[in-house]
Amino acid sequence: MPLVLTYKKHILKFKFEAGTSRGVLIEKEVFFIKIIDSNQPKIIGVGECNVLKKLSIDDVEDYEMNLQKIVDEFNNQHILIDTIQNEGIELFVSKFIPSQFPSIQFAFETALFDLINGGKKILFNSNFTDGFSAIPINGLIWMGMTEFMQQQITEKIEKGYTTLKMKIGAIGFEEELELLKKIRAYFNPQQITIRVDANGSFTFDKIFEVLDELSFLNIHSIEQPIRQGQIENMTEVCATSPIPIALDEELIGIYDFEEKKNLLEQIKPQFIILKPSLLGGFYHCREWIKLANELKIGWWITSALESNIGLNAIAQFTFTLNNPLPQGLGTGQLYENNITSPLYIKKGFLKYRKEGFWEEI
Repeated sequence: MPLVLTYKKHILKFKFEAGTSRGVLIEKEVFFIKIIDSNQPKIIGVGECNVLKKLSIDDVEDYEMNLQKIVDEFNNQHILIDTIQNEGIELFVSKFIPSQFPSIQFAFETALFDLINGGKKILFNSNFTDGFSAIPINGLIWMGMTEFMQQQITEKIEKGYTTLKMKIGAIGFEEELELLKKIRAYFNPQQITIRVDANGSFTFDKIFEVLDELSFLNIHSIEQPIRQGQIENMTEVCATSPIPIALDEELIGIYDFEEKKNLLEQIKPQFIILKPSLLGGFYHCREWIKLANELKIGWWITSALESNIGLNAIAQFTFTLNNPLPQGLGTGQLYENNITSPLYIKKGFLKYRKEGFWEEI
């Protein structure tokens, strides 16, 4: 009997106004897909289609219509689970789902891995899902008024985080710089690692001044200092910056292996940041990682405001990669109406309760 695919819309509500360089977020739309094997209808694989407004390449007006078309095509082809397993889930998804819909690719991979493993939200069985090991993560400091950002910093340090990631480029760099100076005045680099994320908010003319100011604070790295697509300018920034550069948005929309290789070989960043739901899922992340390792470029993985369904998939995938750096997986506590899950954070580590409860979608 063939597999059957359905989907459901869900609106996530933020606990606070989440400031980004692209505006303030108060809610976020996602789509959950469900894959059912007709032979075992009680076993359901669940995945999350996650689109970030003004950032994801599949942030298009007719997104849901395209999702419905893919659902119909999948169901009309009467695909068997054995067919997918024989080809390999990641390879099947990369061929079946158009590359212009990376969030749907990610959702399909997640749902299929969930399905073949019994529909228990265990995609990759490991010491992480068994509850024995944890993933180090950074504490994310959202953009906002100075007092709000200071409050977040204090709370994250009190909760035991040793790596902080602060978004910059919104309230004015001088104010943001003062906050960073306060952190460094109380905590040396051995105590607190500081990452900053500019989300491409600085101009090429301004960025060198910013980098010089940051260099005195022992900053671990700065993500996407200038807007993506300025290849020659970014190459110069990476070659001359006094602090390491991490590419983030620069990777979005690139799916051909040779294009990925050419980008990294030209720009030569110190790090790349991988967001599975924006890059096309695990398959494409593995290609980026392969190239980064060959070119001696560091990397880590970051969630992109997914619900706990997407975060769970990314976390389990991340753990299998044995990357010791703190990962960007701390966004699961942002929503009032997130999907209840076994995921939790303790002292700067993401953990999984083996006997934890999953809310039904």
